[in-house]
Amino acid sequence: MKALEVSEKFGSMVFNEKVMKERLSDSAYAEVRRSIDEGVPLSRGCAKEVANAMKEWAIENGATHFTHWFQPMTGVTAEKHNSFIEPSKSGEPIMKFSENSLLAGESDASSFPNGGLRATFEARGYTAWDITSYAFIKDGSLYIPTAFCSYGGEALDKKTPLLRSMDAIDKQAKRILALFGKKNVKKVVPTVGAEQEYFLISKDVYEKRIDLIHCGRTLFGARPSKGQELEDHYYGAIKTQVASFMKEVDEELWKLGVYSKTKHNEVAPAQHELAAMFMQANIACDQNQLTMEVIKSVANKHGMVCLLHEKPFDKVNGSGKHDNWSLSTDSGENLLEPGDTPRDNAQFILFLLAVIKAVDEYQDLLRISVASAGNDHRLGANEAPPAIISVFLGEELEEVLSAIESGSDYSAKKKGELKIGLSNLPPLPKDATDRNRTSPFAFTGNKFEFRMVGSAENISCPNFILNTIVAEELSNFADVLEKANDFNSALENLLRETIKKHKRIIFNGNNYSKEWEKEAEKRGLLNYVSTVDAVPHYNDPKNVKVFEKHKVLSESEILSRQEIKLENYANVIHIEGLTAVDMARKEIAPAIIEYESFLLSEIEAKKEFDASLDATLEKDALKKISDLSGKFLKTLSRLEKEVEEFSKMTGVLDKAKYCRETILSDMEELRRFADGMELILGKKFCPFPTYEDILYSVKY
Repeated sequence: MKALEVSEKFGSMVFNEKVMKERLSDSAYAEVRRSIDEGVPLSRGCAKEVANAMKEWAIENGATHFTHWFQPMTGVTAEKHNSFIEPSKSGEPIMKFSENSLLAGESDASSFPNGGLRATFEARGYTAWDITSYAFIKDGSLYIPTAFCSYGGEALDKKTPLLRSMDAIDKQAKRILALFGKKNVKKVVPTVGAEQEYFLISKDVYEKRIDLIHCGRTLFGARPSKGQELEDHYYGAIKTQVASFMKEVDEELWKLGVYSKTKHNEVAPAQHELAAMFMQANIACDQNQLTMEVIKSVANKHGMVCLLHEKPFDKVNGSGKHDNWSLSTDSGENLLEPGDTPRDNAQFILFLLAVIKAVDEYQDLLRISVASAGNDHRLGANEAPPAIISVFLGEELEEVLSAIESGSDYSAKKKGELKIGLSNLPPLPKDATDRNRTSPFAFTGNKFEFRMVGSAENISCPNFILNTIVAEELSNFADVLEKANDFNSALENLLRETIKKHKRIIFNGNNYSKEWEKEAEKRGLLNYVSTVDAVPHYNDPKNVKVFEKHKVLSESEILSRQEIKLENYANVIHIEGLTAVDMARKEIAPAIIEYESFLLSEIEAKKEFDASLDATLEKDALKKISDLSGKFLKTLSRLEKEVEEFSKMTGVLDKAKYCRETILSDMEELRRFADGMELILGKKFCPFPTYEDILYSVKY
């Protein structure tokens, strides 16, 4: 795609503002706009006009089918395609797409994870058009973004709670803005920019590793001779094959209206990153799901496989997905942008403290929002934040908050003195401090960067939780300030008390250090190391209360999500355990036997040829491999029994704990022995591609 074509092709496969203005009547377009902006339902007549215009546009662009595209609790998207073609009264085929087909669809609600919300015989579920996210064309079908709910109205997807949370934070943020005289704000929306990390490897090596095929990560593999030690891959020159792939990814995403902005090599060999521009949270989440689909499909066309697992390779960096979050008004004001006037500055401090308070009081929910079997391998390693939640502000902002808490003056660099009173608050500097890549939740000038999100995750979950808990704190602030006789005095007291109670969550140092773990414990911060530690707290009373208060999730919907997360964790590890057993029995063990036989034959051959010949090398290798293989076999026998025992267990939490404490533990032990043997084996005896083969499989 030439530079001139980018603007012409951008959004060409999206039923966006431009297309709607061209194809809808003025009255229909105005009604659609009102529905998007204010949540007003479309009239039947307008829906019929939109459906017809959408169909004609889609057919002109090569579409023959349509699908309601939704996000069930599997973590990936789902779609059922129907053709536009229908028989006319005369029996001739016609192309038809009614308003009913646009607005709603039906799917089997019992066949997707529902956490007990639906019995097997209660199959009916509905998809409902999300008008705030544009329809688009992909692979010859018109995709209509939808929410997915049960017959009784319970949310069975990732999108519905996100939409509800956006309503909640809009309502509470406008209450705060009204107190600052901004009563004309019509809408406040959370905005999100996601950075997507991933690995690219050759399809040839991928197809020879059943652990990558079944699990998305390597269950065995000794360290490569060269990994990321030289730090020469990060931002390095992009290989030709990868550059070609990235070019096509950009082009496909641009057609779909995704502002794919940044691409570069990441830290680990074969690791890369793509970042999109900020969008409304709902659209950003949809577009990130699309991005993951596109990079996987384009990689396949280029003879490669895209790995989105958080930790596909041991001993090299895993992949995250930094979730950059902020709040903006319909006029474009970023509420986390330090202001240029004293009053804006006070407003900024209040919104900043709402986030800090939310993070402190709901550490457990933020940890739950990123909990998965894959992400557990990554969190706490030296490429990702630890499982302890903390907020990075930078020294200058922390000093500002300290001055407000103590009631003292603060001399900002080249800014004059800062006092608490509204009239005395000077503009605060943006980007006054360095970034902290070890922090799980860092303020970066005019937004927060939530760095704990895993690369394979749907970002709806962390964002609906973040929206909800911040909405709660804004609500609490508004309750206090709306009743105040003296707004300035009440604001000063509120800021001071909030800082005093919640400053424990602020940490600007090295989150990787052991010292921080000890300090965090002293501060009373939570440290849920694994998914199994965190997820049982989903339905703690305070969490149920905040979700129900803001109508984001009911208690039954929370329990559903809790069960699904634990069940997914257990099933993932069980599958990994079965795969490890298969690889050990069918691939590794035969390779070891073959190698031991080779060594024995070499020793015997030397003895027969000339008894004086030295066979020390062969004997030493044989002893080492025999010692390791004995331990390997013992652990394998134990693991085989454990994965069988899993099938007899009941109770999703018990199964998850068993997987973490027993199956996963023995998988790791089995791997230690297998990896030790791999380092001894001759190259030709290795039963599958090694890390050397995989990480450097894309050669040009």
